[in-house]
Amino acid sequence: MTTPENTPAVAVQTINRGLPAGKMPELRMMPAPSDANVYGDVFGGWIMAQVDIAGSLPATRRANGRVATISVNSFVFKNPVFVGDLLSFYADIVRVGNTSITVNVEVYAERNRLQADTVKVTEATLTYVATDSDRKPRKVPPIETLLHP
Repeated sequence: MTTPENTPAVAVQTINRGLPAGKMPELRMMPAPSDANVYGDVFGGWIMAQVDIAGSLPATRRANGRVATISVNSFVFKNPVFVGDLLSFYADIVRVGNTSITVNVEVYAERNRLQADTVKVTEATLTYVATDSDRKPRKVPPIETLLHP
């Protein structure tokens, strides 16, 4: 039996072919038939919702609390997504302001999983604002306070 501990490096490289090297996805999802039209194409709105969730995860960690989406700065569908694709959402913070955090999200689809065919399907940039318990904007804490409690 092959386990992660004894999987040959060549097999791991084949499995991850086409995904960003050295990065962990924030989110992995497989769209279901209810997420698609009658032709099997996944609705763009479903993908947008998942991108928003994936982008909010690093923003929430950096804000050390609640965030709200305030802007979708850009959103590009590069390739269609189909029922059965395994989607990997990668998110990176690209800017931190006084109350806002901007995140780039890239989405990759692993198709025909036996052949490890992977394509980039979506790119987006979203901005989140850190909010307090009253849902009013609050300052993003300095990074130093998050590293040394």
